[in-house]
Amino acid sequence: MTSPNITNASSPARGTIRDVFCAFLLLGLTSFGGPIAHLAYFRAEFVERRRWLSESAYADLVALCQFLPGPTSSQVGFAVGLMRAGPWGGAAAWAAFTLPSAIVLVLFAMGAALFDGPVGQGIIHGLKITAVAIVAHAVWGMAKTLCPDRRRSGIALAAVFIVVFINGPAGQVAAIVLGALAGMVLCRTHVENARPDLHFSLSAPAGHLAGVAFVVLLVGLPILAFGSGTTTLSVMDAFYRAGALVFGGGHVVLPLLEAEVVQSGWVSAEQFLAGYGATQAVPGPLFTFAAYLGAVIFAPSAELFGIGMWSSALWGAGVALVMIFLPGMLVLIAILPHWNRFRRWHHAHALMRGANAAVVGILGAALYQPVFTSAILGPHEFALALAGFLMLSIWKLPAWAVVAVLASGGVLISY
Repeated sequence: MTSPNITNASSPARGTIRDVFCAFLLLGLTSFGGPIAHLAYFRAEFVERRRWLSESAYADLVALCQFLPGPTSSQVGFAVGLMRAGPWGGAAAWAAFTLPSAIVLVLFAMGAALFDGPVGQGIIHGLKITAVAIVAHAVWGMAKTLCPDRRRSGIALAAVFIVVFINGPAGQVAAIVLGALAGMVLCRTHVENARPDLHFSLSAPAGHLAGVAFVVLLVGLPILAFGSGTTTLSVMDAFYRAGALVFGGGHVVLPLLEAEVVQSGWVSAEQFLAGYGATQAVPGPLFTFAAYLGAVIFAPSAELFGIGMWSSALWGAGVALVMIFLPGMLVLIAILPHWNRFRRWHHAHALMRGANAAVVGILGAALYQPVFTSAILGPHEFALALAGFLMLSIWKLPAWAVVAVLASGGVLISY
């Protein structure tokens, strides 16, 4: 009988939880640039420098996580930690990579209310303009990669019409589902080459349990939230659902979260875009935006809970942060024991090509509403957003540098 901890080109040698935590903490403090950049950081650190896994094993791991809903880079990091040091290694990798930016965003949420006067308001406005440049750059880059032909471009365009005519999460879910079905029909011409199997020390029963938990929470949380009417359960439901329906990376969570927290009245459009702009200035996964939103939602409820504002904000940030990451991790754990068999089914590639094309359409629609309409109030804002887009796409400046420049530009506009 084969040992679950296989050591070969596709499976790294075992390590310690401390090693995993320290490696990912460094990445959590320095990995700017979004999910694609994070994957490049991971490859340099774990394939080239530390040699925790082979080039082919890493490529397969990235391919797996790109197939699944959730934050791709965080799922890859969790899987590397899982392969290196077991379940606690996966948890250590997630915590070390996520918490630095989450802590900074909670501090920003608590201090954003202090931003009065032209300087503070200008910085907030500049962060909102930054969101326009960042999302436009993401749409452009994803369209070139995920919609390279007429068929997938057509799926993306159809997704735009679906989310325009069907508001809220229902429209986004419908666009992804219909895009996946269209991909099954239209995108079946290319078949991926076979690659060596990946090996994980994870049992099939554990995968089944994670899959059941994913479905139970997705179905049960809305029922519990509706029946109880409590803010905590409602927030858990909203962020879990957003995390469960995100395909294509962190930027795509923007329209889903906007539908959940802005349209519900929990967060204003100004607070939402200011927080999203601030998220671009910190390293780590974009999903840590949830920590900011959770703090903003719960901080005004401090008196209701009978606790201090900071305690309430930290509770809300923790709830939102865990719930938005949880579905992606549960799906990953559910799939890992069966991934080698699934990846040999060529229809899976066609299905995900269609879903990813639909994601481009959803993000394109979000670029106009709420991002553009809330931030671009005149020619000055438009010029500043265009400059930010060029900094990202042509001059290849890091996102944090663009945030600094556009926030300064927002101050100038305020005067």
